[in-house]
Amino acid sequence: EESLQMWDLNKRLEAYLARVKFLEEENEVLRAEIQSAKGSPAGDSWRAKYETELRSLRDALDHAFREKCTAELARDNLYEEVQQVKSRCQKEQAAREEAKKQLSLSRKELEEERRAQIWLKERAVQLEKEVEALLEVHEEEKAGLDQEIASFSQSLESFRCAPVAFQPVEVEDYSKRLSEIWKGAVETYKTEVSQLEGSLCQAKENLWKAVEDNQQSQLQLQHLEKDLAGLKARKEMLEESLARQWQEQHGEAEKFQLAMEALEQEKQSLRGQIAQVLEDRQQLMHLKMSLSLEVATYR
Repeated sequence: EESLQMWDLNKRLEAYLARVKFLEEENEVLRAEIQSAKGSPAGDSWRAKYETELRSLRDALDHAFREKCTAELARDNLYEEVQQVKSRCQKEQAAREEAKKQLSLSRKELEEERRAQIWLKERAVQLEKEVEALLEVHEEEKAGLDQEIASFSQSLESFRCAPVAFQPVEVEDYSKRLSEIWKGAVETYKTEVSQLEGSLCQAKENLWKAVEDNQQSQLQLQHLEKDLAGLKARKEMLEESLARQWQEQHGEAEKFQLAMEALEQEKQSLRGQIAQVLEDRQQLMHLKMSLSLEVATYR
């Protein structure tokens, strides 16, 4: 039984010694590789290249951050300009509405002036007809008076014996009164005609003024429409520029983010490799110590 135990121990010792020898050889190979990597210029160039690339990526990240800040500032400026353009558009829209209101009021005044002019023309025609009628009546009354005077003169000639008793005083008074009435009617007609002419002239002036105001309102409306179209075009251009800058900034940010993620992954992989090497070395050290203890115990 002791012989069997010693034989088993010998087998285990041989296996441990072979394992230790293999691990020591592998450890030496790894140590040599690490030393060669540390001492060789290729390793230094690789590390320098890695550090240079990392530095360039950091500089690019800082540059991207500065560009981002500049783009945000430009975006804020564009937003302020867009707000100013919107406020100006609102003012132009309000001015346009006001011009439309003034135009509608001018049109209403123009229609009223036209109606007043038509009424004045109709009134003038009516007054002319009334004057013609008065003239006809006056002519008829005058002809009747002439006939009465002629008949009265004939009666006077037939009754010459009493010339003093039949003097045409009443007829003359009547004719004077008629002439005064006629003069008053003519003066009234002239006054009304002058008033109508003044009203017509005033209506014409108001009409011309309304037409000029209408033309000025239309010109102002056209200018406002042109300004509004220009502001809309500028607004669209600013919005397109802002969207393009946002897209470019977003694409650059994604590129830098991908580059940082790749570097982070590479860094994590290098850390994992270093941790694995350290863990293997630690295991080798523990295995060597355990084997040394077993060898000491066996001896």
